[in-house]
Amino acid sequence: MAAPAPTAAPPPATLAQRATGVAALQVSTNERYRELAGAERAAVLLLALGEEHGREVWKRLDELEIRQISQAMAKLGPVTPEMLENLFVDFVTRISSKGSLTGNLDSTERILLSFLPPDRVNQILEEIRGPAGRNMWEKLSNVQENVLANYLKNEYPQTVALVLSKIRSDHAGRVLAILPEEFSLEVVNRMLKMEAVQKEVLDKVEQTLRIEFMSNLSHTSRRDAHELMAEIFNSFDRQTEARFLTALEEDNRESAEKIKALMFTFEDLGKLDSAGVQTLLRNIDKDKLAIALKGASDSLKNIFFSNMSSRAAGMLKEDMEALGPVRLRDVDESQATMVNVAKDLAAKGEIMITKSKGDDELIY
Repeated sequence: MAAPAPTAAPPPATLAQRATGVAALQVSTNERYRELAGAERAAVLLLALGEEHGREVWKRLDELEIRQISQAMAKLGPVTPEMLENLFVDFVTRISSKGSLTGNLDSTERILLSFLPPDRVNQILEEIRGPAGRNMWEKLSNVQENVLANYLKNEYPQTVALVLSKIRSDHAGRVLAILPEEFSLEVVNRMLKMEAVQKEVLDKVEQTLRIEFMSNLSHTSRRDAHELMAEIFNSFDRQTEARFLTALEEDNRESAEKIKALMFTFEDLGKLDSAGVQTLLRNIDKDKLAIALKGASDSLKNIFFSNMSSRAAGMLKEDMEALGPVRLRDVDESQATMVNVAKDLAAKGEIMITKSKGDDELIY
């Protein structure tokens, strides 16, 4: 009897098959469902899109994003079907209009306006944008001390004493240290003699603080595209600024007007009070000042001259005359320097900057 034919040996596995088998053995149950995070998620999506469909996405990434995603992709390791499916489901859910919600100030404002009057909505949003705290006094305790001191120095000592007696003692101490010495001593004496304050008086002070101080302070924390663009335009030289504004006025006059209203320019320095001008003068290089004023209006020049001694003003005028013709680029640079110094001083609470519209003071 003939011996049975030997069973044919299975063909050797290809390199790809062997690699796939090894990879499958190495992926544990936990790894099959490993959570992808951050740049890993983007890396997997771009791998799945491939070269053809992913090319347009890659083109729109900046250099840092490309580097981060590339590093994540290089270290990604095996991606199981389960991980891929979970990622795709999450991706589709997020881009679906009904599957993703974003909560921010704008969406909150729209919802509140649907059932509340505008003045009530503004009050609520000002509370949200302002410093943290359950009530006015907690919020004031979280306001930067130099900003609070700059506001309080223009109030009556009795009012300042009341405010400082209601906020945290450590914060009150820092504010007192910044106030002018004679004024702060008067405030201390008022605090020592202070008796019980009637609720009506306390409510009135709270209301004044909310309207005159916290409202302006909270507006500075809300930034929109026009505010950002106004800062960018502020950095332009005169010709570039005019070119962009002219083009924008033709394309979108409303936005152009908003940007111009928000821009803080060299001429806006004329809205500083005398103390602010003098503070600015102490912090500006005299050579820069002379060049900057060469391109200033007569009214603005007079504001600076009037806040200097007669001798200092005379010397500055002589320096300006000695300069002769000055390049417009140098004038723009010196004026931009003065504007930036003014903003820095305002941020420290040393001066108050008033914008073009209205009398509201904005602290940068």
